[in-house]
Amino acid sequence: MNELDLKNYWKAEEAIAQMKGWDFSYISGRFKSYEDDLPWDYKEIVQKYLRPQDKILDIDTGGGEFLLSLNHPYGLTSVTEGYAPNVKLCQEKLGALGIRVCEVTDYSRMPFADGEFDVIINRHGAYDAEEIRRILKPGGLFITQQVGEDNDRELVEMLLPGMPKSFPGMNLREQRKVFFNVGFHILQAEEAFRPIEFSDVGALVWFARIIAWEFVGFSVEKCFEQLLQVQKEVEGNGCVRGRIHRYLLVAKK
Repeated sequence: MNELDLKNYWKAEEAIAQMKGWDFSYISGRFKSYEDDLPWDYKEIVQKYLRPQDKILDIDTGGGEFLLSLNHPYGLTSVTEGYAPNVKLCQEKLGALGIRVCEVTDYSRMPFADGEFDVIINRHGAYDAEEIRRILKPGGLFITQQVGEDNDRELVEMLLPGMPKSFPGMNLREQRKVFFNVGFHILQAEEAFRPIEFSDVGALVWFARIIAWEFVGFSVEKCFEQLLQVQKEVEGNGCVRGRIHRYLLVAKK
């Protein structure tokens, strides 16, 4: 394709970029993330600690996909979500099952009682360590897998050179210290980097619009010259590569 055709193609991908829950199937076959190649299995870790009688909270549940895979009793389960389309989705899907659904955007003031939960899980969502401590029972557990501050940084730099990190301090060393300082015992702590690859620049455009908190201010119009450079790399190497950044914490109150 010539430059005009590429621009029109990329703008079309930009225009339809939307997602419910946490579903990247639209770009399946055009990108690969090695998320499943982490040195830990988050689901196995949650299941290791979760007892059938536990009262559980899933923070930033997305569409509830991971939560439902745990098969925990619905009457003992609560979720929060802050993204409006997902809130509606959760109310319809999870609420119908008897799961308590709460819309939350202020993580320092959550609508739960002191010591309400045995286990709080959080996969790639926001959190406030002091508030987590408040709503956990004594001996309760916070189990989280997080996206680190250096996630997709190579790709961000390609499209938006010099863009500051969106979440500085989100790394294992600093977050382990945060939880220790508010009175948690750290039971498990790990960190990993793995590849992410795009074989089609249109898929990267879609991705950058979806992950807007990392690719702040991205648009095809603004970043067209950078996209052309990425296109050359894809044509020469078959794909463009970056890295995902993840860390894991299991903390006991």
